[in-house]
Amino acid sequence: MRYEPAPLTRHLRVRQDRGHTVLEFRGEIDIAAAAEIVPHLDMATAEPDARIVIDLTRVEFFDCSGLRLLYRALHRTADGSGSLYLVCAHPLTLRMLRITGLSRLLPPRPTLQAALEQPKSASGPA
Repeated sequence: MRYEPAPLTRHLRVRQDRGHTVLEFRGEIDIAAAAEIVPHLDMATAEPDARIVIDLTRVEFFDCSGLRLLYRALHRTADGSGSLYLVCAHPLTLRMLRITGLSRLLPPRPTLQAALEQPKSASGPA
């Protein structure tokens, strides 16, 4: 059974693009937003061959709850043959990703286009 994209919510938009499930986080990603996003993230990453892009382009605020979401997605896709890509160009969020070491595990792409063009084997460590 394939994951069917969720409708647009306050903090999340899910859609299909070129064989990838794109989870576009929106607005302020804090503990309340994370609670809204987790069920959709878990459904999207449940397939062993899931091809996921998490797009942070429309994020205005990103705290440790957002980092937990990224680590959760990375962990859930690392065991299967799926792939996970991250889109992020915001300087403060990029800094947080570097400081925590997450940028080494999940290298951010500057645009959605760049993430969608990555070969399947180019995602983070298996």
